[in-house]
Amino acid sequence: MPTRSHFPRARTALLLVDIINPFDFPGGDAFARRNLPVARAIAALRNRASRTRVPVVYVNDNLGRWRSDLKELIERCRKRGAPGATIVEMLTPRPTDYVILKATLSGFYETSLDTMLRLGGVKRLVVTGFAADNCVLFTAADAYMREYQLQVPRDCIGAKSPAALRRALTMMEELLDARTTPSSGLRLRA
Repeated sequence: MPTRSHFPRARTALLLVDIINPFDFPGGDAFARRNLPVARAIAALRNRASRTRVPVVYVNDNLGRWRSDLKELIERCRKRGAPGATIVEMLTPRPTDYVILKATLSGFYETSLDTMLRLGGVKRLVVTGFAADNCVLFTAADAYMREYQLQVPRDCIGAKSPAALRRALTMMEELLDARTTPSSGLRLRA
C-alpha cells in the first residue's frame, strides 16, 4: 500500500521561522534577551492557532549540520548557557506541530514546505520568527511569489536592531503586500 502524505485542511497556517536557535553568533546573547517579548508573543499566537485548529509549522535552519535530527537540534540549542535556551524552552515544537528543516535563508527553497501547505489547501500564511531582515523576509518573499496571502504580526518577529525591524516591515508591506498588524488584532481560523 502506498504511503499517503497528510496535512490538515486549512486556509491558514502559522509559520515559526528559525525559532530553534542557539543564538551563538556575535551579539546573539543580546539578541536573545532583547527578543524575549517577541518569543512570548509568538508563544501566545501559537497557542491561539492550536486552539482554532490552524496548523503550526516550524521552518527552521538545520544550522549547517546537514542532519534532519530535530531532537538533537533542540537539545543543542537549549543546553545550559546557550543564549537561546530560554526561547527554545518556551517554543519547543509540540507533537501536534509540523517541522521543516531548511539549509538556507528561505523556508521554501528546496524544502517540502510548499507541497505540504498546498496539500492542506492553505492560502494564507502568518509568518513569525527570527530574524525579520533575513530568514523571515526571504521566507515571506518566497511565499509571496507562490501567491500566498501574507500576515506578519509586527510583535512576532525579531531583528538585530529596531532599524532593521522597521526596514524589514516596510519591505514586506510595500513589496509583498503583507499585513503587519500586531498579533492581538489577528483573526485566526483554520
